[in-house]
Amino acid sequence: MFKIQTLNKISPKGLNLLPHEKYEVASEFKEPDGVILRSFKMHDLELPPSLKAIARAGAGVNNIPLDRCNEAGIVVFNTPGANANAVKELVICGLLLSSRKIVQGIEWVKSLDAPAHEVPSLIEKGKANFAGNEIRGKTLGVVGLGAIGALVAKDALALGMEVIGYDPYLSVDGAWELSNGVQKATGLETLLKKSDYLTIHVPLLPSTKEMYNAEKFAMMKKGVKIMNFARGELFENSALIEALNSGQVGAYVSDFPTHELLHVKGVLPIPHLGASTSESEDNCAIQAVKAMKQFLESGNIENSVNFPTCKLPLKPGQTRLSIINKNIPNCIGEVTSLLAKKGINIDDMINQSKGEIAYMLLDLQKEVTPEVIKAIEGLEGIIRVRSIGG
Repeated sequence: MFKIQTLNKISPKGLNLLPHEKYEVASEFKEPDGVILRSFKMHDLELPPSLKAIARAGAGVNNIPLDRCNEAGIVVFNTPGANANAVKELVICGLLLSSRKIVQGIEWVKSLDAPAHEVPSLIEKGKANFAGNEIRGKTLGVVGLGAIGALVAKDALALGMEVIGYDPYLSVDGAWELSNGVQKATGLETLLKKSDYLTIHVPLLPSTKEMYNAEKFAMMKKGVKIMNFARGELFENSALIEALNSGQVGAYVSDFPTHELLHVKGVLPIPHLGASTSESEDNCAIQAVKAMKQFLESGNIENSVNFPTCKLPLKPGQTRLSIINKNIPNCIGEVTSLLAKKGINIDDMINQSKGEIAYMLLDLQKEVTPEVIKAIEGLEGIIRVRSIGG
């Protein structure tokens, strides 16, 4: 019986995929096998020895202590693309809000305090203060062409915009998903110089933190309108405020508002609504649960942020070892030699690595005893061993 702890409210459409005869699900467990969460911050939590996997129902994993998970051999999953459509729709909304002064106009109309018969004429007289621009024919720069960026680019093209994309890490699969109408920028500076609108879809890393600073703003078209539905820390706020005050940046729509930006002219602060749709929450929960369920039951790994993708079909009744180890020479040889000495043949195996972590699945011809598992755990570089099936 696997124990799954939920640290946030998780959609029942996901949790219902966990059969009651194999899983217990609760918000309180002292020794869970798995944790499913959304935005709950885990950095101050202890990671019990029982914990094998953490599934984030969403894309970002800044709320999860990845370094400690690596040391403990805990696989961390996310759900790339599950909320992509929800975020894409909000980006398109942001494009329109930044262009047409819709929010400002609504706030002004709601503030009118006049006799009923005067309201129509007041609106007609005041509407000129909220004139804007159309997005058709304008150039949108998309930085990051993953699941969300590719969808934004596609819809912007359909709305009649010119679209320039930049992503030095674009995968082969991502390239196939990208519309042919997207122009490929040779570098970030080229994209910034040409864009009337800019939307950012890159992860927050040490290399990307505050990458949008005074130097980058100076490269942009005067009056550029920026959509940030990735992470607030990608922008240096003091430089952003200066660029907004000078008119270099015409509008900044952010799903990650901070106190210093709340009352700055040109900022449209959105309360982190990117994935806040019922459809997105369902999709994220389903994908997170499927990834964790697959790992716990078969050892197969897909959509992990800290472990390599590693999959091997598990036959009914097959005994399998799931082994997490440091990515150092001769780990595989040490394990296979030990099994050979114990008279255990290997039917099939796969080994993959990612950075300092390696992972192997070994399908064996007979069950292994606790003593054999303990012996493998004693080998140099071994972090965690788990027997599956049998």
